[in-house]
Amino acid sequence: MAGLAALCLLLLQTGALGFEILGGGVTHQKITERAILNATVQVCRAVATAEGKDFAFPPQPFTAESVAFACESSNSRSFLQTIRLIQKKNKRVDLRHVLDASFHFDDEHFAGGRDIITAGLSAVKASNQLENFEAAREKLGEILHPLQDFYSHSNWVELGNESPNSNLFKSGTNIGNMADETRATCRNCVGDDCTNNILEDILRDKILTSGYFSAVPLLSSKPPGKCSHGGTFDRTTNTEPRGGINKDNPQSDHGHLHNKAVNVAIAATTEILEDIRGAAGDRSFLQMMGIIKGRALCFAIDTTGSMSDDIAAVRTVTSNIINSKVGTQDEPSVYILVPFNDPEFGPLIRTTDPTVFKNAINSLTATGGGDAPELSLSGLQLALTGAPPNSEIFVFTDAPAKDTHLKSTVLALIERKKTVVTFLITNVLSSRRRRQIGNNQQQSRTRMVASAVQLYRDLAQASGGQAIEVTKSELPKVTSIITESSSSSLVTLLQAARNPGKAENFTFTVDATVKNLTIYITGTAVSFTLISPSGNTTEPSTIGAGNFQTLQLTTQAGQWEMRMVSTNPYTLKVVGQSAIDFLFDFLEVSQGPFGGFDVVDNRPRAGVNGSLQVTVTGSDSATVTEVTLVESSGSAEVNGSVEAQGDRNFLVHFDRIPSQEFVVLVKGQNSNSSSRASSVLFQRQSPTSIRASTVTVTTPDSSNVLVPGKSLSVPFSVTTSGAGGTFSIQATNDQGFTSSSPSSLVLETGGSANGTVNLTAPVNTASGTDVTLTIEAQAPGGGDTNYVVLRFTVLKTVTDFTQPVCKLLSLQSNCSTNCSVMWELSVQVTDGAEGTGLDRVSLRQGNGSFNTSLSAGNVTMVSYQASCCSPDVELVVVDKVGNVGTCFFSVRVATTNSPQTTTVTTTVTTTTQTPLTTPPVGSSSTKTVQSFLFSLSVAILGLHLPDIWMN
Repeated sequence: MAGLAALCLLLLQTGALGFEILGGGVTHQKITERAILNATVQVCRAVATAEGKDFAFPPQPFTAESVAFACESSNSRSFLQTIRLIQKKNKRVDLRHVLDASFHFDDEHFAGGRDIITAGLSAVKASNQLENFEAAREKLGEILHPLQDFYSHSNWVELGNESPNSNLFKSGTNIGNMADETRATCRNCVGDDCTNNILEDILRDKILTSGYFSAVPLLSSKPPGKCSHGGTFDRTTNTEPRGGINKDNPQSDHGHLHNKAVNVAIAATTEILEDIRGAAGDRSFLQMMGIIKGRALCFAIDTTGSMSDDIAAVRTVTSNIINSKVGTQDEPSVYILVPFNDPEFGPLIRTTDPTVFKNAINSLTATGGGDAPELSLSGLQLALTGAPPNSEIFVFTDAPAKDTHLKSTVLALIERKKTVVTFLITNVLSSRRRRQIGNNQQQSRTRMVASAVQLYRDLAQASGGQAIEVTKSELPKVTSIITESSSSSLVTLLQAARNPGKAENFTFTVDATVKNLTIYITGTAVSFTLISPSGNTTEPSTIGAGNFQTLQLTTQAGQWEMRMVSTNPYTLKVVGQSAIDFLFDFLEVSQGPFGGFDVVDNRPRAGVNGSLQVTVTGSDSATVTEVTLVESSGSAEVNGSVEAQGDRNFLVHFDRIPSQEFVVLVKGQNSNSSSRASSVLFQRQSPTSIRASTVTVTTPDSSNVLVPGKSLSVPFSVTTSGAGGTFSIQATNDQGFTSSSPSSLVLETGGSANGTVNLTAPVNTASGTDVTLTIEAQAPGGGDTNYVVLRFTVLKTVTDFTQPVCKLLSLQSNCSTNCSVMWELSVQVTDGAEGTGLDRVSLRQGNGSFNTSLSAGNVTMVSYQASCCSPDVELVVVDKVGNVGTCFFSVRVATTNSPQTTTVTTTVTTTTQTPLTTPPVGSSSTKTVQSFLFSLSVAILGLHLPDIWMN
């Protein structure tokens, strides 16, 4: 293991393989990306057509930027980030479930593999119904891995199939004639030639099999006569019959079929995405994929009695944002509101409808309060888990936090979600906040103590936000920061904090793509001098109130200098609007048997070497030249070595990860659009600070589905590379579900210990509810902590796997070539006697008049009327658990002209997607839809084959 890890580390450092598992061919990541781009383009085209707009397909090969542009989304970063998350969860199956045959369709575990896909698909659909898109993305990535592996690890392609097996994601159906346990399936390969090792009777009888695999020598047996997976790591490959059948890469035993397996896997991924689209609807599907316009608008608001002025200011700024940005590229993608007071917080209100959000804000009332502290961190925790990654949350309060024990949890979520938190603190407590000691006694006007304000400052600084302290009358003067930060193209050029304050000069580079350059300063008695790239002292337009100043600059490309002078604590932040930005993740060597690399989801290890993956967004021509880890509250830096990995990805290696809090600073070059011979320098910085740790918290991948009323055990391990002792353990969840866990674990120096969290969702919890569990471990003395953040979906047991069906009741037409003539259709839609009932019926194709009504027995009646020149209509029917049926009707006119006669013929075609109970492998009943999807995938993708398909 040590030798393999060392080899992988060498490969990582040299950039030979990036963080891929060893191999050569097309990756799960590339298959996933191409299918997502394919499916998303089709949905955007359908939406544009429904709105009567023209749609221009982006040029080949598709990219996240080109597809987002075609979909009229200015936020390509969000789309790319969604693709990366789904890819990461897909890849992680190889790292976390490498020995589970069902996750790879190995060992003829067809039933187990299909169960993983169908159960996961139910969770994806339930999450989408409640707009918990982050949970849906994570589960989607996980189930795509076995779906894609089926075509590489089974003999589906060898049986002559060129289209997907649609029943892999339909429970209760037959996925093929599977080999009996005792039936031989393979013979020995002839030397290195394994092209003909599958037995002739298996191919003739269309028998489905897959290779056996074991990476453990003592567990390397397989039943007599069975095929092996094959390859370097498979211990069964030398057991007769020798050799394997996998098509993971061109060098595999069946590598001659690698490209065919890749193409069918792309088509299968497109097909399951199409099913998810049908269940979610086009708009929700695009949201799940991150095709959005502006950033999320997120408020957490104290609603106690003294907050009426603050709530009025929120109403005003909300109205201004909605009035000015709805219908523009900066229209917020989602609106989130979390009220809090004491003893209540929540519920979280999330909507894409600005009118609904306005009404929610307007309905807030400032009442009650009791003692001064409020549950501000509980409200913030709920907002953090509900908001998309890379959001900005605004917290309005005039009181200290009552739930300070949640500080480390909130910090963990800030780091995990890379989300900015800005506090607007009206820190003079109003006389309207009462302490009920006597009938006529009121709490006197007091300010929050310094420690209470400092908590908010610490959280704001860690997230890259501001802690703005103003009086209630000054609050409207500083709410412009909310309007400015809601731009989808907001980027951070520089951020620094100094406590205690000191005189210091800061420089930052502004490139030609940056617009609306703005500087934010928080602190009291802070003076500054601003020097432009031309060397002149600049007097920017300044808006100030309380401890906050906003400086609006006239954008000028080049290097700027900011000379700060103050002995008081202050923060400095420089932002602008630009398409160019970056995504990043820390990497670690996987502990799995194959090595490779995994993304670090919590804090990286402090004081040791480490690696970072950086992806440039918003430009095909931008390259990264420098990546530096800069201490947030100081000037110390650690420079990394940068190597290009292709596809705008860059691998950065650091000799040391700082022990102090730090940010990631990226510098690079972008080709000048007006002159390809020249390039301009750019600078971007991560707003959220990162902390490294000597403590590691890990969890094995277990079920991330919670069944209401049943306890789920979540094991975890805590490891330290530092001193031992008693480590404090805290497990919290954002839904307030019942949980139990140890309060502490004892670790030896450099040792580890295990614990378990038991989590239970109430029996009445709705399917699709998202719960985030944070498990934290704090070293003795409290100076070092780390965490793991887990997301679970609540899902009631699904028993309905049957798609709704359509029944044609009547059709009236007298169609001719005259477009003024109309035709009418009447259809009955049902979910069957055992179904869960219909959720909705929608129109996917057709521009006529469409109406639905509910009839007796949970039957939906559909009426449709259209011009004879619009002869086709397609209905999408979805039941309450997300089963999708489509019904297609067409009235076509055939005209035959001769000197004597003209004949007009009307035909009607009806097609309903229903589960196929006994489809023979490759049967004609399934090939029409499968071949269409496959052909569509190949046509759109242009058969561009990428590099590596992992095992």
